[in-house]
Amino acid sequence: MSFIRPEAQQTLLRFREVLVGAALDLLGLFLILTGRGLAVWIGVAICIGASVLILAGIQRAGFRKGAGGAGVVNVVEGAVSYFGPLTGGVVSIREMSHLRFDPRHTPPHWVLEQPGHDPLFIPMNAEGAEALFDAFEGLEGLNTQHMLRVMNDPPAAPVVIWQRETSTVRRLT
Repeated sequence: MSFIRPEAQQTLLRFREVLVGAALDLLGLFLILTGRGLAVWIGVAICIGASVLILAGIQRAGFRKGAGGAGVVNVVEGAVSYFGPLTGGVVSIREMSHLRFDPRHTPPHWVLEQPGHDPLFIPMNAEGAEALFDAFEGLEGLNTQHMLRVMNDPPAAPVVIWQRETSTVRRLT
C-alpha cells in the first residue's frame, strides 16, 4: 500500500538525482555551519559534489519523458537494442553515423543510423529509453543542451542531433 499517488511517484523518480543532491547539499551545509576543522572541508566537498549531482539530475530529468510505450530498449556494452511490436534492431554506438530526433511520430522517435544497416526508430517513451541518455553521452561532440531543447520544444521536421565527422567513420576492409 502506497501513500503517494502514482503521478507523484513518477515525478519523484524523474527528479531523483536532484532530490538526492539537495539532501546532500543540506548535509554539507550543516557540516559547514556547525563543524570545525576537517568537518568544514568535508562539508565543502559534499556541497560541491551535491551541486554537480543536481546539475546532472536536471539534465536527466529533462531527458526522461515517461515510460510504458511500445517496445523495450537495452543498452549493453556499447550496443543499443530496441525490440518493438513492429520493428527492432541493434546499433553499435561506436559505429553510429547519425542521431536524429523525429517528431512526426506519436510519440516522437529517436532515429539511430549506422552505415550498412537500416535506421533504428526508438519511441521516446519505450520501456528503458532513459538508458539512452548515458549511451548518447558517449558520442564525441554531442551537444546535450541542444538535444534537451529539441526534446522539450519539438520542431515540425526531423532534426539531426549529432553526426559523426566523415573523416572518423570507421570502415570495414
